[in-house]
Amino acid sequence: MKYRIEDDILGNVRVPADAYYGSETERAKENFQVSGLQLQKEFIYSYVILKKAAILANTRLGKLDARKSRAMARACDEILKGKLDGQFVLDAFQAGAGTSTNMNVNEVIANRAIELLGGKKGDYKRVHPNDDVNMAQSTNDTFHTATHIAAYTEIRGKLLPALSSLEKSLAGKEREFKNIVKIGRTHLQDAVPITLGQEFSGYKGALASAAEDLMLATNKLLEIPAGGTATGTGINAPRGFASAFVKELRKLTRVDFRQADNNFAVMQNQIAELAVGNALEEVAIVLNKVANDLRLLSSGPRAGFGELLLPEVQPGSSIMPGKINPSMPEMLNMVCFRVMGNSATVREAANAGQLELNVFMPIITFVLLYSIRILSSSIATFDKKCIRGIKVNAQRIRKSLSDDLGIATALSPYIGYAKAAQISRKAYREGKSVMQVCIELKILDKKKLEKALDPRNLV
Repeated sequence: MKYRIEDDILGNVRVPADAYYGSETERAKENFQVSGLQLQKEFIYSYVILKKAAILANTRLGKLDARKSRAMARACDEILKGKLDGQFVLDAFQAGAGTSTNMNVNEVIANRAIELLGGKKGDYKRVHPNDDVNMAQSTNDTFHTATHIAAYTEIRGKLLPALSSLEKSLAGKEREFKNIVKIGRTHLQDAVPITLGQEFSGYKGALASAAEDLMLATNKLLEIPAGGTATGTGINAPRGFASAFVKELRKLTRVDFRQADNNFAVMQNQIAELAVGNALEEVAIVLNKVANDLRLLSSGPRAGFGELLLPEVQPGSSIMPGKINPSMPEMLNMVCFRVMGNSATVREAANAGQLELNVFMPIITFVLLYSIRILSSSIATFDKKCIRGIKVNAQRIRKSLSDDLGIATALSPYIGYAKAAQISRKAYREGKSVMQVCIELKILDKKKLEKALDPRNLV
């Protein structure tokens, strides 16, 4: 491999000759070979959008000449089209604050702009990664801003639409199953009747509430600390930069981002990231409960509840012929576990902040975007390949309902709780239905008894 020599305050660095990144990226690449995981492309692109907004703002303020500005803006556009994806090479687990990633972006934009101006990579007299691309910025305000852009865009563009689609599918099942009366269960024990539609309405309602909380949390991401530079004071940012930057960012993203009321608060703390992480965990908890319920209600098919028939998507066993497992709920369970763990990571990282900066933004960013991605894709798959195709085992539901002991609850207004409890226990001990015992004991006249114990009147 051919190399070019670049230098920094620590000395000379050998950089691959064809690389658009430079010395700081190369050092970080060698220092942090940790996980093989990289900050997501969506984040890198958000960072590049931020850089383009800064370039345009600095040009408007007269800090960059037009020719240099055009070359840097064009370099940003090429990155956003995916032409330089291979140049963002750093591990997600890196030095604090994300300085290495910021410099990776700065160096790639600078070196491509140098080429566009007729120079060779590394000729930073033409375009400098720090002085030009990073003008009026630092890692400490831009990494937060890029995180907000990426998380907001991904939640609004992918996760919330996926949740909305799933909610509609659950509402469809609520309507489809509205007249199917079944045994209810509390403590995993038989309880009073419920309709299957009502059961699904609970799933829909909980999901709608979680989606609403996520939307509210996401709105906190609209506040950005751009222009705060190193500690929030705005040092090295020219007068008017923050407002000019926000205007350009709004044009590029078509999102109403706004300057933070207090840069110090946003840069010292992760209020928005915490809110989003907690909201994502809430979504995961609701989805996990739905997946667990579907696994229970479809268990068997003969020795379990067996009330629901889930779509069969693949063979379930390498040793037991014909076995079909609830693969889609199982997949969703595992995604939810990961999201819950990611939320814990956000909380711990946010809790470890010190003084003017939380240096753990790279891991916060990585796990937030990871949660958004896996929730978005898993929800879409679960919706399409599980929820929409659920069928009912009507025969099993009728059989369970006829054996329901909890239905004795309906007798309490007529004969009192204690007498109703005795009837329920007698039915259980003798393997009879509550109706049979009531008839034998002549508890009520038959017409009143049939009305009192008709499951359709109890839901």
